[in-house]
Amino acid sequence: MTARRAGLIGSVLLIVLVAVNLRPAISTVGPVLTEIQDAFHLSGTAAGALTTLPLVFFGSYGLVAPFLRRAPRSESLLVIAMGLLIAGLLLRLLDAPFPLFAGSLVAGIAISIGNIAMPAIIKRDHPDSITTVTAVYTLAVSAGASISSGLAVPVEDAFGSSWRLPLGLLAVPAAAAGLIWLPKALRAARDARSAGSAPPARAAAAVVWRAGLAWQVTVFMGLQSLLAYVVLGWLPTICQDRGMSDTSAGYVLALTAAIQAVGSLGVPMLERRMRDQRPLVVLTCTLAFIGFAGTTWAPISSVWLWAVVLGIGQGLGFATALSFIGLRAHDAGVAVQLSGMAQGVGYVIAALGPLAIGALHDATGGWSVPMAAVLAICAALAIPGLPAGRNRTLGSPAPIPTPEVNAAN
Repeated sequence: MTARRAGLIGSVLLIVLVAVNLRPAISTVGPVLTEIQDAFHLSGTAAGALTTLPLVFFGSYGLVAPFLRRAPRSESLLVIAMGLLIAGLLLRLLDAPFPLFAGSLVAGIAISIGNIAMPAIIKRDHPDSITTVTAVYTLAVSAGASISSGLAVPVEDAFGSSWRLPLGLLAVPAAAAGLIWLPKALRAARDARSAGSAPPARAAAAVVWRAGLAWQVTVFMGLQSLLAYVVLGWLPTICQDRGMSDTSAGYVLALTAAIQAVGSLGVPMLERRMRDQRPLVVLTCTLAFIGFAGTTWAPISSVWLWAVVLGIGQGLGFATALSFIGLRAHDAGVAVQLSGMAQGVGYVIAALGPLAIGALHDATGGWSVPMAAVLAICAALAIPGLPAGRNRTLGSPAPIPTPEVNAAN
């Protein structure tokens, strides 16, 4: 193995190490949400807010970053993210409603920093393999969500503990990731001091926020994330209400999250055979629609099939949305701003999902109306997705004008 290849693999592994920590703080709540509701006497809307709070802040750093005088290096941001994530996870373990919600908020801010920094790192360090590295990144994100949601109830049962044990154990891999990235963050900080002031980001931000293409990427990111977090927040509860045990319902969510890896890895393979990403958008909308409908109304014994269909669709959607950030950005500087906008605004849109579904469930006493709304969103996902899937770039330098030839010559 050449030194260059070894360095590439090492760089990707470092990305994976952080990625596996960027969803368990949310996905682990779903299988034990009923217990948390009972422990704190939460309504359906309040329980939805518990999963919504982190989502509201999932892109918060991206909304702040363009206004910072000197933004931290991406490596430093990842270490900060892991530190805040540990604090939020531990805060949720205290026996009171306020720290439970406050810890979820802090965890959401931590995840937002990692969310925004990672696509920019991929664009900067892997400009020739954006789709492939993004697929690996989304695979790791899905794996973290799948493993944590699948093990939540079994770990609780194995140790005869409460929901606090599986939630608290999530701090361990976050601490490992932060410690491993710390030397790189320290070197990056020294390099930044030696290099002097970083170029201002406001010019790139102005271009991005005024571009229709950036808004198409943003809305696509928001709507596909909304669908994903409806799954994370409510899929186990839907299965439990249809007669499944808590453990089996957790496994359904784990299966959906695990199968997302198939969809994520399918993006670079399918893209090589396509002129642009529009067919991926259509496939995402179709599979999500079928998966949600089957999970809600088909016989409960077939829920495993619909969980697979839903997982493939969501894997395609997530990897496609993240790939748009690198593919539609002309350079790493534009990618930073597009990542901030797409995830900052997009996750605010996504945060409405679990909260709205919980409120609709409380109002109607069933799942038919909430899931009909979800199916409408699956169809609407194509509206921003199709134009975002065309091969264009944002922030390209203006072409050099061709000098006019004097007719007299």
